[in-house]
Amino acid sequence: MRKIFSRENWEFYFEHPAVRWNVCYIVLLTIIGLILGFMDNWIIGLIVLVIAVIGGAISIRRLRKLLVDAHEYLNELTYKVQRGQQEALLEMPMGMIMLNKRHEVEWINPYMARYFNLEIVVGKPIADVDVKLAELIKDHADDKQTQVVTWRDHQFEFLVQHHGQVVYLLDITKYEQISAQYKDEQIFIGNIYLDNYDELIQGMSDSDVSNLHNYVTSQISDWAVANHLLMKIIDDDNYLIIGHQASLKELEKQKFKILDVIRENTSKQNSPVTLSVGIAYGENDLIKLADTAQNNLDLALGRGGDQVVVRAQDQEARFYGGKTNPMEKRTRVRARMISQALQELMAQSDQLFVMGHTNPDMDSIGACLGIRRIAEMNGKECWIVIDDEHPHSDIQRLMHEIDNYQTIKDHIISPVEALEKATNNSLLVMVDHAKRGITIAPELYDKMQNRLVIIDHHRRGEDFPENPLLVYIEPYASSTCELITEMFEYQPREGKGLNKLEATAMLTGIQIDTKSFTKSAGTRTFDAASYLRSAGADGLMIQSFMKENPETFMMRNHLISRAEINDKIALCTGEEGQVYDPVTAAQAADMLLQMSGIEASFVIFERADNKIGISARSMGNVNVQVIMEKMGGGGHLANAATQISDKDITQVKQELVDILTKPDKEQDDTEE
Repeated sequence: MRKIFSRENWEFYFEHPAVRWNVCYIVLLTIIGLILGFMDNWIIGLIVLVIAVIGGAISIRRLRKLLVDAHEYLNELTYKVQRGQQEALLEMPMGMIMLNKRHEVEWINPYMARYFNLEIVVGKPIADVDVKLAELIKDHADDKQTQVVTWRDHQFEFLVQHHGQVVYLLDITKYEQISAQYKDEQIFIGNIYLDNYDELIQGMSDSDVSNLHNYVTSQISDWAVANHLLMKIIDDDNYLIIGHQASLKELEKQKFKILDVIRENTSKQNSPVTLSVGIAYGENDLIKLADTAQNNLDLALGRGGDQVVVRAQDQEARFYGGKTNPMEKRTRVRARMISQALQELMAQSDQLFVMGHTNPDMDSIGACLGIRRIAEMNGKECWIVIDDEHPHSDIQRLMHEIDNYQTIKDHIISPVEALEKATNNSLLVMVDHAKRGITIAPELYDKMQNRLVIIDHHRRGEDFPENPLLVYIEPYASSTCELITEMFEYQPREGKGLNKLEATAMLTGIQIDTKSFTKSAGTRTFDAASYLRSAGADGLMIQSFMKENPETFMMRNHLISRAEINDKIALCTGEEGQVYDPVTAAQAADMLLQMSGIEASFVIFERADNKIGISARSMGNVNVQVIMEKMGGGGHLANAATQISDKDITQVKQELVDILTKPDKEQDDTEE
């Protein structure tokens, strides 16, 4: 009896709530039954008592047996689990390494041992066992998720747990190979366009045209076959290529040398043909893929042609080629079409707003004045948006002259005023730039980005507005003023033409951007200059605008005196804490190019807006546009710039030096 009612048994009975409740319930019923039995008859009570004692003893013995069976089951289950764990550690298809606090190997499972050729590694520091593995453990010790790593020509899902004490490696080489094969076999689509084919064949005999076309087609066809591509001729100057991404990787490694081959060989025949290529990948929908390829081709053409743009949808573009300055077109058809399209948009608008870039130059302001005059000739009111507290000296002189032209002065407003005046039916014209980041009134751009016209002579960048109504970008042009001047020929004759100030400002813009007609000046540049002179442009006023004050002169010379020259590149860094005018910095970069042996110049300086600016120039052998694009800017092959926030001059200089001295760089290559 003592054994049955021992303390351990009672603890068992009452430690579980369900058992405790049932025992209490049965005891309570038994007590009630005994009381009622003895109250009615002591014999009945005695019988009930005997039955209760016998039943209680049997129940306790049954419960005790249940306890014994449960203990046996749990012991057997624990043994099976432990044995299963041991077998899993020994036989599971996953490598496992246990390390101690000194990073010595305490244990590895047999699956892992085969990677060490069954060598004895237990007790050795992991760094002595395998240096690469030790580095992986150190690099991924704090990772919360598995990482894919490469070790001993295999790929693993890699995880380090328990503060670097346990390492797991799951071999996924086969699955990674399948994944890589899937990616390599995805389709890409490319559009190839002959930039200047129509201009080249003008005046050529039929046989020469046929020979040129056959040569170019043959070269592209051979190149496609050699790189496992499907090539189809769409038109005389348009080709379609389709291939796998594995081929695209090889083409990018070769940097699309087909551009150089065709350009150089056709140049020897006095018919230089350049290609623009837009390639899209990473999309299963062929229609979207084709649209992206066309957009990439448009981007390549907008950047001046003679280059390849490779980009997946919503990803950054990679550029190849772009080694030549864009060639001047010999047709005015596009200028007439753009002029007519702009007139139609004006007719559908209640008013126009025109604005240039921040820190405006004469080309920017002159273009604004030209657009305002075109709007007036078409019977539309146009507001010039200007907001610059510290204009350069030439802009100050221009604004002073504008005070004498009340009509123009009344139509110059601030961005705040423009934002108040703008309606859903207004038209916004951006001149001399195509980036929100450098526009004078970003809020106005945001409000009117669906009613937008862009007129610019800089190469088109990636961060281009999504849905402009009209785009007129001609990288071959010397200036935006040149493009707008050509449009006056197609305006209504009854409208009042350019006045003396407007013509002078536009001609000044052309003269400054062409370095007095010595750079980027084509035949159409001189035609535009001739038109502006006939419209009343004043040479003396131009000289007045272009004069600089002594402070600017001394500041520019001070910048030039700080130049460092290395490997035909002049690198000039302004003093820390000293603010320089962007125009002064640009002039310093231009003057550095005049030195013998200098192929490119870079001027780094602090701006008034607390940003670090870089003005970059080159003689054409170094593509400064690509270099500036890597640093968030843009421009032309020989003329580019950028503005950088949250860095000081020393950091920006080091970043530029790293780009210039990159071991595998090709300065004249446009790959990003």
